[in-house]
Amino acid sequence: MMAKKYMIHFLGVVLFLQIVGATPIARVIKVSGMVKLKKVAADDFNLMLKPGLGISNGDIVRVETASFAVVMYLDDKSVIKMKENTQFQFVDTENTRTIDIEIGTIINDINKENRTKTFRVQTPTSVASVKGTIFAAIVDASGIDQFYGQEGIFEVFNLVSGQTVQVGPGQKALSSPTGNVISAPAAPAEFPVDPDPDAGTGELEQLIEQYSPAPGEAIPEEFPQEMLPKEAPAPETGPETPDEDVPQSSAPSAPSKPFGMGFGVGSVTIDGIVYNQLAFRPELKFGKLGLGFDLVIYLDNEGNIRQEEWNEAADIMDKFLYIRWADKGDPFWFKLGALENVTLGYGGLLSGYSNMIEFPSVRQIGVNGGFGFGSFGVEVFLSNVKDFSRGGTLLGLRSAYTVSRKFPLTFGANFVMDMNQFSGLVDSDDDSYPDAFDDYPDDKQFWNDTDGDGIPDPHTGTDSTLWDTDSDDDQIFDPWIGGSDPEVILKSEPFSTQESKAQAIGYGLDIGYPILKSKLAQLTIYAEWSHLSFPADGDSGTAFYRPVAKSGDGITIPGLQATLFRMINISLEYRIKSGYFVPRFFDQSYDITRVIPVNDGLSTIIRTKDMQVFAEDNSDISLSGIYGAAGLNLFDLMQIDASYTSMVKDTLKYNSFYAGLEIKPDLIPKLSEARAYYQRNNDPDPFDFANPSINTIIGYRVGYAIASGVSLIWDFRQFYRDDGTGNLTPIKQTTIETAFKL
Repeated sequence: MMAKKYMIHFLGVVLFLQIVGATPIARVIKVSGMVKLKKVAADDFNLMLKPGLGISNGDIVRVETASFAVVMYLDDKSVIKMKENTQFQFVDTENTRTIDIEIGTIINDINKENRTKTFRVQTPTSVASVKGTIFAAIVDASGIDQFYGQEGIFEVFNLVSGQTVQVGPGQKALSSPTGNVISAPAAPAEFPVDPDPDAGTGELEQLIEQYSPAPGEAIPEEFPQEMLPKEAPAPETGPETPDEDVPQSSAPSAPSKPFGMGFGVGSVTIDGIVYNQLAFRPELKFGKLGLGFDLVIYLDNEGNIRQEEWNEAADIMDKFLYIRWADKGDPFWFKLGALENVTLGYGGLLSGYSNMIEFPSVRQIGVNGGFGFGSFGVEVFLSNVKDFSRGGTLLGLRSAYTVSRKFPLTFGANFVMDMNQFSGLVDSDDDSYPDAFDDYPDDKQFWNDTDGDGIPDPHTGTDSTLWDTDSDDDQIFDPWIGGSDPEVILKSEPFSTQESKAQAIGYGLDIGYPILKSKLAQLTIYAEWSHLSFPADGDSGTAFYRPVAKSGDGITIPGLQATLFRMINISLEYRIKSGYFVPRFFDQSYDITRVIPVNDGLSTIIRTKDMQVFAEDNSDISLSGIYGAAGLNLFDLMQIDASYTSMVKDTLKYNSFYAGLEIKPDLIPKLSEARAYYQRNNDPDPFDFANPSINTIIGYRVGYAIASGVSLIWDFRQFYRDDGTGNLTPIKQTTIETAFKL
């Protein structure tokens, strides 16, 4: 009976809309680009909007990208401007007039003098009731509705909590699916940009006059010549990664400028030396092509320019902060240069990797790109193309296949390989002998002084006068110039990255399925298997020796990822580890922990990350544990993220913790940006803040708005490295600059 009652009610509503919808309530007065109309009784969007077309009760309008439309209500001459990527329905009753908006941005000019009905803008979360005003409404995939007032007063009602706030000129309201609604001051620049390029010229008034109907005039509801073919089903897309499972915002935004200029003055610490910094950071955009530059001059306290950034032809590439084409998820996309957050699949092997962790001391040129066709997609990743000259780089590959849109089961395969971990060792003169072993780290011609007399040993092609001294010609080299001739102990040939190699190899498979997708909640379940291996290499008694190959496996089953109310993200995994495996081995801090030279008092040896993470006597043990992460976007004013991993068996512990906080500028006056983070992976106690480890990274970035477009930026990052004797030394990188955005 209940179902029958609601069915009769539904059919009654449909019949009402068909009858009432026969008479136009509004009229299109301007259109640009692709704007489609779905009539109340139609199955799809098969009409093109055209000036003069009538809009009936129940009609739905969809504004495509790079398009806009202007509609005028016939009775009171109120005007609605619709920006790109907007879709809503016209709903009129006897006493109310409603714009039921699903997504997008509209700017409303409601005529209070001739108004005969209460005007409302309704979203899945909120209702804005207007008494005659100029205001804007923005609805996007984040779920946070935004309303901006320019003239007059209106009220915003949250449908979840029943709370109401009042919005006046120069104010805004933010309303969330969790029931919260607040009002706050709004800067003039926050009001959406008018999509009409002729706004303010008087053209709108002329159009209102032109399209106001004369008594008895029939207003056309269709233009047969503008009929569109029935929409074909959307093409199958490539596989989705966990990040892509979260709905991407399609809300319109202000048109991006083709040119931007960042300018900074301040100080920065590089290799322990404080330099004054003068930086120009222009950004160019040409459609999907984007170019970011980093043109920086460093001056020491004597006014001398640091030459290391300008003395080689290869330095030209370092002046590009990035080169990109399109965005991830497009049929073809790539980014070259700075990579800040790279994750393959569900992150079992590579998660959150950044090649910017030591920037600007170390500048890397990474590659991340992909393509998709039909149900198949591919992603490629390289951490630093400059590493190839040093024997290798960190690379990754992912391929995935989605069965169909109706059955979006996705299969994925991942491969990650550090071709040679030794390429991460610092080699200032690029002679293949890392600085830790090079007696002449700034001279490419020399690298060894076997007897420590300060005279470099001869090398092929060098001047014979560079031989060590044998003052009495007895073929026994003197230990010091002009000294006696007892026999001296000579050092062996130093370690070279060209003659040695240490690899880390990972591959895995995953499967995922979105079991729930709605406007307010999404839930994906997945499983993942990953394998890590570290081939044997090196010789006993040398700087590096990995006598036995090591390998291990990790399984995540099940894994869950959820998004609630478009503002809360939650992940939960149950993990099983066997052998020499640790989840997310290639993480954000990988470049720091990748390889480290350690001095034991007698000689310098090399320890790769696997040597640091795995204890030789107890790492080959099966473990199980949990991983959990949560993120909260609070009214788009504050973002809080945290994650924790606990894998323990007896005394063996692999625990990780991450926390991040970002405060948006709207929350605190004069704040242009503010974010802080703490990360510590694969430690017995990641909460032992008083005793940091080599896996610890701390940082923050704070901006103070001095004036419009001018901010004082303080950027600080700290991590830890072995000083060569087994003791940890904090590495602090601080940048203070005044940034200008033109």
